[in-house]
Amino acid sequence: MAEEIVNRVALSKLMVVDLEDYYPEGERFVFDIKDWLYEGLVLREKEFRQYVKDYNWSAHQDQFVALTCSSDAIIPAWAFMLLTIELQSYTKKVCVGDLETLETSIYQDVINALDPEPYRDKPVIIKGCANKPVPTNAYIMLSNMLKPIAKSIMYGEACSSVPLFKRK
Repeated sequence: MAEEIVNRVALSKLMVVDLEDYYPEGERFVFDIKDWLYEGLVLREKEFRQYVKDYNWSAHQDQFVALTCSSDAIIPAWAFMLLTIELQSYTKKVCVGDLETLETSIYQDVINALDPEPYRDKPVIIKGCANKPVPTNAYIMLSNMLKPIAKSIMYGEACSSVPLFKRK
């Protein structure tokens, strides 16, 4: 007779956190303002405000938006603030930067909303090998959240994890 196969990982107290499980659905969009600048380099307030007034902001309904300027122009903070105020009614999130900065900002909200208590005094494995664009910063933020409460922290899969931290 064959012995019954026992899943020791499932029976252990090991807690697995898969950041992919928390990936917020929604289109990501990079909003580049360089075309709203005079010769792609100079922000002229009157013209810029006209672009803002005439733009169809509802096109960004339920998107996550990263504001950027791909030219070497120096953009005053108020310009990004003005765009954010217009986008706020339509988008899920707005930040200044590239797509990685946007994903990091999204995951900061996700991790801040996590309840750390289920991980208290438990061995925790942070699952790696993401199929979705989980930024490296998200793993760092999660590690920072878990270190004060977890018994241990590992990274990877239960069958081949890398130990990162063990409370003494």
